[in-house]
Amino acid sequence: MKSIHLSSVTKRLLIVAAVIAIIGAGWLWVQRGDRNDNTLRLYGNVDIREVQLAFRQSGRVAQMHFDEGDHVEKGARIAVLDAQPFEEALAAADASVDVSRAELDKLHRGLRPQEIAQTQEALNQALAVAREAERNFDRQNQLLTSGATSQKAADAARASRDQAVATVNAARAAHSQAMEGFRKEDIAAGQARLAAAQAARAQAATALADTVLLAPSTGTVIARVREPGSMVVSQSPIYSLSLDAPVYVRAYVREPDLGRIAPGMQVQVRSDSSDKVYRGQIGFISPRAEFTPKTVETTDLRTDLVYRLRIVVTNADAALRQGMPVTIDVDAGQASSAHVKGR
Repeated sequence: MKSIHLSSVTKRLLIVAAVIAIIGAGWLWVQRGDRNDNTLRLYGNVDIREVQLAFRQSGRVAQMHFDEGDHVEKGARIAVLDAQPFEEALAAADASVDVSRAELDKLHRGLRPQEIAQTQEALNQALAVAREAERNFDRQNQLLTSGATSQKAADAARASRDQAVATVNAARAAHSQAMEGFRKEDIAAGQARLAAAQAARAQAATALADTVLLAPSTGTVIARVREPGSMVVSQSPIYSLSLDAPVYVRAYVREPDLGRIAPGMQVQVRSDSSDKVYRGQIGFISPRAEFTPKTVETTDLRTDLVYRLRIVVTNADAALRQGMPVTIDVDAGQASSAHVKGR
């Protein structure tokens, strides 16, 4: 009876071993999937681009609209600075533009008729004074000849006449300018002052617009660096944003396999955390080896060279996260087909 019992146990062990072998073979078959001899398996990590968001202006943070982990759409308002100083600067710039434009309009129109009449009246008065000064000078000269006046009085009359003539010349020039209008050089200077004021106004408007921080792309907030009330300087990070697209995979290929791949080849990407198969395309192959040995002397050392690939995942989703290890399967037959077509 004892020998019969041992025989039954042995049979059971054999059956269990056979089942395990079948399961193992099936598992290996599943792992191999539909891979063929041309399939090249590579390994890499998910590489998602991150953006450091900051204001272009310095100021006090008034609002922070998102927290870590929040999803942000492109163009969303994510933070706001206190706008009062920038609004006041824009108002001052608007006033400067108005003043410069008014001065330029005055130069274009010239003086008013009343102002022209005033210059004519000033010229007439100067002429009258000059005529009287000329008569007084002639009279003093005659008296000096007859000895009825002194040389000092004659010299004073001459000085008064000369001063009157100078006043006439100045009044005549002012009247002529009033009649002709302002010079082209004055108008050009006025135009330049207006252009400078308008440029300063545009800068003030840009500074005011920069008080609102917008999301440059759709993504997820991974770091909230500041809080409302904080004083920040220009280009100081406020948020760190992980972009939803594009999603890359950074992988490496050994030198012996370098000839089996080419840019544009389609690949399949798998992660350990999901059964989903992602589609991708090789977009870049580095022309320079990574981890290059200091001295390359033998074939074995040369085959240790590794080249970096950048793969663009075309159907990425939220399951792919920064730094996640992935497995890449490449149908190396694509490269052979490409070479045949190239011929």
